[in-house]
Order: sequence, then structure tokens, then C-alpha cells
Amino acid sequence: MSASFSNFSDDFFVNMDLHTALPMPQERETVLSFCEAVQKQFPDMADFYRRDNGPYVLEGDRNAGSYRWTELGARQLSAGAFNPADVENAYAQHAWILDRSRYFLGVSHLDVESLDLVYGFNLVYVGNRDAIICEALLEGSRLGELTAHCGATALNCEPSLIMTLDTDCFLQARVAIETRNSSYQVRTGAYEEEPISIYFTIRAYPRPAER
Repeated sequence: MSASFSNFSDDFFVNMDLHTALPMPQERETVLSFCEAVQKQFPDMADFYRRDNGPYVLEGDRNAGSYRWTELGARQLSAGAFNPADVENAYAQHAWILDRSRYFLGVSHLDVESLDLVYGFNLVYVGNRDAIICEALLEGSRLGELTAHCGATALNCEPSLIMTLDTDCFLQARVAIETRNSSYQVRTGAYEEEPISIYFTIRAYPRPAER
């Protein structure tokens, strides 16, 4: 079944982050062999570069509005699909990269510290984005009354909640909000067109029996 959230947000993305205990290989031949294999599977990912002596990045055309990317860091392998037409395509991309990481990067189940699946939503708004979040989530609550009773203006309201999805806390979920406001914008009223970002992350830790 096709599924997309593009009708509910200005931008939508599905990311994957694999965190490892040991450093990822950074040798030229290994990195290029892995990225060449990724590009062969996903030909639209043609832009290869390195971030200031940091992670290696292979990505598609950011100006296209919808693109894929993957990033190889010191102890992290990440991938993402920005504005995918179908989330199933994003899942398939992430599964393919995880599978090939065993062969090209030597990733072992013994090496895995955690695996994240991240759903992100960007909602563009010009104005006090913190005030919007404060009103939407805290209005009527004891905490929300702090601003209502003294006529204060929300300056930073970026709530984060972590939940466990099982009894032994090996499967967790996190909801986090990023508003991108600044005190200068609130003080002057000169707000820029920036998104409110909502992140929903599912994180799995290896169970002892799975190692």
C-alpha cells in the first residue's frame, strides 16, 4: 500500500541511523567501493563529498525537492529519503544499505549499539514558532498557565518525550520538536520563514540474546 505524508507537511523525510561500538572503516578504497555500490543501486545519488574532515556523504540533487542520501561517519552509518513519493521506497533504501554494510563495511551484529528509524515533518511558519507550540501543547495545563497569567511570551518551547515500547526498555520512541526561533526574532518581530520540525524516532537496542 502506497503511503506518503506530503499532504500533511511542507517537507517529510524518513531517516535511518546505525550506531556502532567500533569505528567505521575510513580507508579510501573501502569508502569508494561502498559509495559506488550505493550509486549503482540508486543512480540519482551522484553528489559525493566529505564534510570538513568528517563524514562522507553521497546524495541526490537537493534542488529536486525529493532526493536520497547516505552518510558514513566515524561510528555511524546514516541514510535518508527526503520527500519520498512512498515511504516503502525509503524503507527499501534503508534495508538495502544496512544489508550491504555487512559486506562493504564489515558491520557485525556484535558491533551494533543502536538502530534508529526517524520520521521528520517540517511545517513552515513565519512568526513566533515557540508560541505556537506552547499554545498547542500546553494551553490549559499548569505549565501553560505560567505564560497565560503573567502575560509572558514564549521564547523557547521545544518539548521532548522519550517512551519505552517494551517492558525492558530495549525498544524506545522519542518525540522532539525544533522551532528555530531566536531571542532577536522575538524582540524585533523580524521572523524568517523557517519550519517547525517534528521528529518521531524509534530506537532499538540489541537484546543480550541477540548478540
